[in-house]
Amino acid sequence: MRRIDLKRIHTAHFGTMRAINRQIVLNYVRDRGPISRAEIARRTKLQRSTISEIVDSLLEEGLVEEVGSGQSTGGRCPTLLALRTTGAAAIGIDIAPTRTTVATSDLAGGLLESEEFETDHNFERTVARAVAAAGRLKERGGGSIEGIGVSLPGLVDSSKGRLLYVPYFKWQDLDVSGPIAAATGLKVTIDNDANAAALAELWFGRADVSEARDFIMVFIAEGVGAGIIFDGQVYRGEGGAAGEFGHMIIGDRAPVPCSCGSYDCWEAFASGRAAVARYAKLAGANAARSMSFAQLIDRALAGEAAAREALGETARFLGIGISNLIVGFSPEVVIVGGAITRAWDLVSDLFSATVRRSVRRDLPFTRIIPSTIGDRASLMGALSLVLADKFASVAAV
Repeated sequence: MRRIDLKRIHTAHFGTMRAINRQIVLNYVRDRGPISRAEIARRTKLQRSTISEIVDSLLEEGLVEEVGSGQSTGGRCPTLLALRTTGAAAIGIDIAPTRTTVATSDLAGGLLESEEFETDHNFERTVARAVAAAGRLKERGGGSIEGIGVSLPGLVDSSKGRLLYVPYFKWQDLDVSGPIAAATGLKVTIDNDANAAALAELWFGRADVSEARDFIMVFIAEGVGAGIIFDGQVYRGEGGAAGEFGHMIIGDRAPVPCSCGSYDCWEAFASGRAAVARYAKLAGANAARSMSFAQLIDRALAGEAAAREALGETARFLGIGISNLIVGFSPEVVIVGGAITRAWDLVSDLFSATVRRSVRRDLPFTRIIPSTIGDRASLMGALSLVLADKFASVAAV
C-alpha cells in the first residue's frame, strides 16, 4: 500500500470525485473505444446520467467524438464513442546529440507531421530552429494543440523546466521551458530522453507493457540512460536525478570515455559510441571515420563480420548492466530502446545469456523486450509529456 504523505494530502470532495470519474470515462474511451455510453456505465458501475454528463463535456471539449452505431441488443442502436484523432493535439521536440526532430501527433499518439535538422552545439540556435519548426507545424496542424513536450539527452529538472546538464554539448543550467513557451504561447513540459521514452511506453506501448505497473526503460544512444516506472508513474528521484545508471561502474579500460570522463561507467562500455569505437579497432579507423551507431547497425544487418563482432561485444556489456538493474529492482519488464532495437535478432540472445548467468534462478522472472514503439521512442516520449497529462488519473489522496 502507498503510504499517505500528510504534507501533500488532498482530501476527496465532490469536485475531486467528478474529476476522477471524468478521467475514468476518458480512459475507457481511449483504451476500449469505439465504446457506447451504456457499455461504459456497465463497466464502471457509474450511473447512466453521470456518464452522459461526462461524455457531453468531453464532446464539447473535442476530446472524444461519436463514430457511428453499434449493434442493437433489443432497443435503439447505441452510439459509439472514440478519441478524436482529427487534427494535431501535441507538439514534441526531441533534441538528440546528432539530430533534433519536431513533430505533431493526434490525441491517440499517432504521428502527423515532422521536421528534422542537425542539432547545433549552440543551445540558443537549436531552440530557435525548434521553435520555428513548431510554429510551422502548429499552423498546419488543424487542431487544438494542448502543449509542447521536450525530450533532452541529459539531466533536467522537469518541475522547473530547466536543463541541468547535457554532457554531450556541455550545456549547463539553462531555462528550456521559458523561451519556448514565450515564443509559442503554449505550455511546455520537459524531461530527459529515457524518462520520456518510458512514459511513452507506459501510455502508448503494447498492452503487455503499458499494463505493467513496474518496468525499466534502458535507452541506448550516444550515451546510456534509464527511465524507471514504479506503480504506473515515472520515478524521478530527488532533483530529477533518478535513472542515471549509465554512470554505474561495471569494469575498467572501456573503449571510450563516459560523458563524465570516466572509463569505468556502463555508458563507456554499452553506448553507441562504444560500439563504433570497437568497430574502428577491428576494421580500421578510416573505415569508421564519421560513422554513426545507426550506420554500424546497418553494416551488421548487412552481414559485415567486424560490425557484428563490435555490436555483439557491446550487447554483452549491455547485459551486465541490465542484470544489475534486475537484481536491484526486480521489475516486471526491462525494455531496451534506441537504434539497437533494429538489430534485436543479432543482440538479444547475447545480452540475455549474460543476464541468465548473473541473475539467480530463484528470483522472479523479468522479461527483456525491445521497445514496442520502435526507434523513435524519445520523440514519442516528448509527445507523451503532453498527451499523458490528458489521461493521467487525478490523485484522491
